[in-house]
Amino acid sequence: MESIAPTALSEAWDNTGLLLGDANASVERVQTCLTLTTETVAEAVARSASLVISHHPLPFKPLARITTSSQAGRLIWELSRAGISVYSPHTSWDSAERGINALLAEKLQLRNVCALIPAGREEFSSLGAGRIGDLGQSTELQTVTQDLLNVLPNCRPRGVDCGRAIRRIAVACGSGGSLLAAAGSSGCDLFVTGEATFHMCLEAQAMGISLLMVGHFASEHFAMQDLAEWLKAAFPTLDVWPSKNEKDPVRNFL
Repeated sequence: MESIAPTALSEAWDNTGLLLGDANASVERVQTCLTLTTETVAEAVARSASLVISHHPLPFKPLARITTSSQAGRLIWELSRAGISVYSPHTSWDSAERGINALLAEKLQLRNVCALIPAGREEFSSLGAGRIGDLGQSTELQTVTQDLLNVLPNCRPRGVDCGRAIRRIAVACGSGGSLLAAAGSSGCDLFVTGEATFHMCLEAQAMGISLLMVGHFASEHFAMQDLAEWLKAAFPTLDVWPSKNEKDPVRNFL
């Protein structure tokens, strides 16, 4: 995991790496998932996982106590009782060379891709938060939207259309709205992210940048399946699977 998503790439506010368990314990069965929930933890326990690699960290913030009276405490307690370790790559994998944002840029077939916000570390000079790149030719927003629907399961695109031709695109998985200013200063025509606030949509409109929100789940979940495949290839003797029970909690009602 350190080779796939170096923890040195993590944002200062994040909590990444081995969060629960014994680093010297043996691993035989590994489950990947986007988030530790009642469903994904129950699946890991039922399938006797040794390790869960969850993109979103648990715990994320320090806990004063670990009891079953809170959701986080209950999940950690269940994992601990079952002897299941937890590893989270989170922002280190968002920014990695073959991380989620790089994979998003690849799905859009962007060229001349680089980090939207460089990591600022000599050993990671070409890496960092988000990605930005160019399409082979200018196209309409609707065409890009259809491309995303074709390549991202659970994609629910909505956003701001500034009516400009799309050639340069910035991407930021998850809650990537905070990277909007960097996208604007990099000259992008379209900013694609998982989710952004209403006021960030207004800001994009004021900047003349189109913005597509594809859904937090859709912007990241696909990569947990990729990660499982990579781990299978790297460790053929391990039983590795992406969670089968994980679903987007956000749904349409119409």
